[in-house]
Amino acid sequence: MELKGIVPRTWRRLKRILLVLILAQFVYIIILKWVNPPITITQISSWFSLWGTDKKLQKSWVNYDQISQHAKLAVIASEDQLFTDHNGFDFKSIEKAMKHNQKNKKIKGASTISQQVAKNVFLWQGRSWFRKGLEVYFTFMIEKIWGKQRILEVYLNVAEMGEGIFGVEAAAQNYFHKNAASLNREEAAMIAACLPNPIKYTIVPPARITVYRQHKILIQMRNLAPDPDIAELITSK
Repeated sequence: MELKGIVPRTWRRLKRILLVLILAQFVYIIILKWVNPPITITQISSWFSLWGTDKKLQKSWVNYDQISQHAKLAVIASEDQLFTDHNGFDFKSIEKAMKHNQKNKKIKGASTISQQVAKNVFLWQGRSWFRKGLEVYFTFMIEKIWGKQRILEVYLNVAEMGEGIFGVEAAAQNYFHKNAASLNREEAAMIAACLPNPIKYTIVPPARITVYRQHKILIQMRNLAPDPDIAELITSK
């Protein structure tokens, strides 16, 4: 009899806890539309990995209007050229990546900027289906609640752009000794070139693959610049 009473009570408590968690994360998403995330799981993980070394975690938040238009365009050219067109997911790229990964050992990703923000701000690194499912949810929510400009602003501030270097301001200061607002086209493209793997694609010293990617990004920046939606996004304040 006691067991029969315990199970329903436990289930009711679990449902309450689940409801509280759902409401809490929803409120947190809304808050982050205006309030900058204090720290991310990825940054905490990086801080632990740098423990005992001569390197330290570097991060510095800057508002959207304090970021060079070149930097905004460069990350779109590098990471998500359809950023202004999709609703968080590039299904054609996802399909191509799935076909590629079925035939090759080297895994190819197809994450949009929105998906990367969802992962970096709310989740942890990894490839499990459970984490991917959560990523889909958070991507959908920030697209609906934040909008493109806020998503791009957060991305430019939380993306890892070197070992322990998070955000375009920290990258600009570390690599070029200037603020993010002063980055020129070449510098912005170089920073964007490291984004797929900031540990492998080094900027100082510049790896060959990083320089190669920089050249490709500069070409794509010229191609995307006339797009009216992208032009409006990177010039808006």
